[in-house]
Amino acid sequence: MKRQIGSLLVASSVFLIATGCREDASLQSSESSQGASLEGAWRSQVHFRGGILAGMTDLEFLYAYNAGGTMTESSNYDEAANSSPPAYGVWKKTGPGRFETKYVFFQTRAPGPVDGIASAGGWLPAGHGVLTETITLSSDGTSYTSTIKYASFDKNGKPMEGGGDGFGAGTRIGF
Repeated sequence: MKRQIGSLLVASSVFLIATGCREDASLQSSESSQGASLEGAWRSQVHFRGGILAGMTDLEFLYAYNAGGTMTESSNYDEAANSSPPAYGVWKKTGPGRFETKYVFFQTRAPGPVDGIASAGGWLPAGHGVLTETITLSSDGTSYTSTIKYASFDKNGKPMEGGGDGFGAGTRIGF
């Protein structure tokens, strides 16, 4: 009896090791867990209904959502004059297929004659912006819809006019 139980345990162990260590088994596990998460790279079209961003009808964001809850965002306007650099932030799961993000970017302004460096070029600090987004992931994990809010703050952290609400639609970047 002990010999049969021992043989059964050895056979079960060999089977589990052989099937669990296959390359495609870990790939399937990775794909199914990725589908339920924001982790990875995304491209989104964003439309604001009000505020200073409402006129940007072709606004797009690229996102990288990292394991552990950090993220980076870049837009198709990052290299435009008087634009902002990429945004950095955090994200969390709030329910099945639902997530919340908060990311911050610096705002700049062109130097004026009183700044004393107008001839040196470059842009000066003008405050920061905060974007908060509520995301609903599709059932297959390859796309999402979102609502987004933008708030603007001066160099002293005081709220400025120009914020607004909008919506987005994103797709996962993959091979």
